[in-house]
Amino acid sequence: MIAQSLRLHCFKNISAADCFFSPKLNCFFGLNGMGKTNLLDALHYLSFTRSHLSIPDSLAVQEGADMAILEGKYLSDEGAVEEIVLSIAPPKRKILKRNGKDYRRIAEHIGRLPLVIVSPQDYLLIQGTSSERRRFIDQFLCQQSAVYMDGLMRYNKALADRNALLKAERPDPSLLDVYEWQMAMEGAKIVAARQSFISYFVPLFSRHYRLISADSEQVSLAYRPSLSETSAESFAMALRDNRSRDLLLGYTSAGIHRDELEMNLGSRLIGKVGSQGQAKSFLISLKLAQYDHMQSVLTERPILLLDDIFDKLDSERVERIMSVVNQDSFGQIFITDTNRKHLDEMIAKQYDDYRLFVIHKGQVRTE
Repeated sequence: MIAQSLRLHCFKNISAADCFFSPKLNCFFGLNGMGKTNLLDALHYLSFTRSHLSIPDSLAVQEGADMAILEGKYLSDEGAVEEIVLSIAPPKRKILKRNGKDYRRIAEHIGRLPLVIVSPQDYLLIQGTSSERRRFIDQFLCQQSAVYMDGLMRYNKALADRNALLKAERPDPSLLDVYEWQMAMEGAKIVAARQSFISYFVPLFSRHYRLISADSEQVSLAYRPSLSETSAESFAMALRDNRSRDLLLGYTSAGIHRDELEMNLGSRLIGKVGSQGQAKSFLISLKLAQYDHMQSVLTERPILLLDDIFDKLDSERVERIMSVVNQDSFGQIFITDTNRKHLDEMIAKQYDDYRLFVIHKGQVRTE
């Protein structure tokens, strides 16, 4: 998948912009706060209909404006043109059009424009709660499988219903049985999908980390379900056994919503012992492995966004990362940086087909 062009109207600090992209490398240069990341976020919005910065849609609309409009023109690997228009006007619902037609459900769009982003926000994967790490797995699997996304939505609905009932003055046991069986049926399938994903994903991740670190460090990933038995029957039994405890707590204490993805450097959690450079190398390896996995299961090559990835990395690791993403297996790439000299040196070493954009106070120009 190639993003050919991007047009923005009143999106964050960008009043208006028309960008035409290289099919290989696109570099956004500017000082901090000028709008580089906003351009990447616009591409993320067009793929996922939400910000990768976990902000409300109201903050995507420029101050003083009523609506933000994002228009993207894409070329599929098979040569088909896709024109996507997203209108954001909170508190109204977002309007998403593909080739001039509304989607029946916005969720149907997820996965149509595959995209992987590496950004400073990824540090939450290491430093944040287990929910951040589960979200990493779930967002990935939702892009490649509508069945997984629908099952996850059904599980979360049943979980919310059970939690609400646990807080009721007189919970109906028969209704709890219904919600618990719904959770068990969907939860068992979700655990199986997550385990299958991790078994395939870990070798890809380990290979990228070895390349970036020059094979100088050992890292690992391990998926830890909160329930020891994960069949639907065992899942339902565990929820029933936990019912008395959960009634006291007022929430569901076990299930796929409590699972953990353990991230280690050596034998210890990387969030506890890793340096900034090691943590960043770990996160970049995760995302490059995500790219590889998506490319293997999807019909379209993902777009790769690299937001401020060079900070905290030594020059050797930067060069190894760029040599990896310059391989033919990678498609279109977008990079942001505050160092113009750094970008020029990287382009001169690695790329012939590129486009450079300079961003200053929300104004975008091509060089």
